[in-house]
Amino acid sequence: MNERHAPTQAAASMPLPREDALVVLIVDDVPDNVALLHDALDEAGYTVLVALDGESALRRAAQAQPDVVLLDAIMPGLDGFEVARRLKADAGTAHIPIIFMTGLTETEHLEAALAAGGVDYVTKPIKPREVLARMGVHLAQARQVKQGAVERSQARNALDAFGYATITVRASDGRLMWQTPLARDLLLRYCGTLAPVTPPPVVQWLRRHLGEAQALREPPRLTLESGPRRLTFRLHQQVGDQDGGDNETGSDSGSEGDWLIVMQETSDASVLDGLAQAFGLTAREAEVLYWVVKGKINRDIADILGASPGTVKKHLERIHAKMGVETRTAAATMAINRVPLLQPQHGI
Repeated sequence: MNERHAPTQAAASMPLPREDALVVLIVDDVPDNVALLHDALDEAGYTVLVALDGESALRRAAQAQPDVVLLDAIMPGLDGFEVARRLKADAGTAHIPIIFMTGLTETEHLEAALAAGGVDYVTKPIKPREVLARMGVHLAQARQVKQGAVERSQARNALDAFGYATITVRASDGRLMWQTPLARDLLLRYCGTLAPVTPPPVVQWLRRHLGEAQALREPPRLTLESGPRRLTFRLHQQVGDQDGGDNETGSDSGSEGDWLIVMQETSDASVLDGLAQAFGLTAREAEVLYWVVKGKINRDIADILGASPGTVKKHLERIHAKMGVETRTAAATMAINRVPLLQPQHGI
C-alpha cells in the first residue's frame, strides 16, 4: 500500500476526537476513493473517520456518532443499502444524515438509496467539492433539527420545574410518547395509568378537539377531579420531532401528529379550610358542602367521599343547622358569598 493510503488506515483506528469539529464517517471498500475524500475533508476542517466494510461502519457509527455518513452503495458482504437500513432502524444512529456514493445511475438504484434512508447521493467518480457542498446543506438542516429538539426539551423541563407537567401523545393511536417525571406521577395518581398508555379520557378529549387545534384555535381544557384536587389538561401544540425522550420510539407519528399537552394540578384544600372556619364545620362537613357548591347530588358525594348517601344526608342536615339555612341551594349561595375562593376560576 502506498503512503497516500496511510491516513485512511490511521483514521480507522484512531480515538474519536469530537471537540468542535464536525465528524464525517466515510464508508467505502476502495482505498483510493477513501484517500481522495479523506484529504479533501481533512483540509476543510472536518474530523474524518473511515470504515472499509459494512460491519465496521455500523460499529463505528454507533461508537462515534458522526454528524454525517458518506456511504458507498455497492460493497462486498453488507452493502450500503443494508447498512443504511440498519443505521436508520437503530434509535442511536437514526438521526445521522446518510449521503450515498454510487456509480449506479439507474433511477431504480437511486430510489433504492433514498428508500433505505439516504438523504442524498453523489455519483462516482467522486468530486470532493460536490460532496462538500451537499454535506453543508444536510449538516445545516441536521443542526437546526437538533437545536430545535434541545430547545423543546429545555422548555418542557422548565414547565415541569414550575409545577406544570407535560406529555406528548400520538393522536393516531393514543400512545403516550413522552412525559416529564411530574406528569408520570400525576397520571398514575389520577388515572392509574403508566406509559405508553394514555388515560382514555385524555385520548378522547384530544381526538374530539383535533380540528380546533389544527385550525390554531385553543380547544376547551380537560379537567379531572380527585377530591378537592383537579388536574387540568391544555392542548399546547403539535410537535414533529422525535427527540429520544423516555417514551418516544422514533416511529412515524401518523398524519394526525404528536401533540404536546400541558397539565397542571390545582387544589381547593384552602377552600375547605375557609368553609370550616366560616361556618364552624368539621373537616368532613366542609367536604360535603364543597361538593354541594359544585352541584353534586348526595349519591355522587357519597361516591366521591367513600361514604353512604345516608351519611351524606346527615352531614348536610348538620351543615344546614350551623349555617341557618333550609336548602342546599341556600347553603351553596351563602358559601360562595362568604368564601371568595369558591368563585369560578379560570384555568391555567
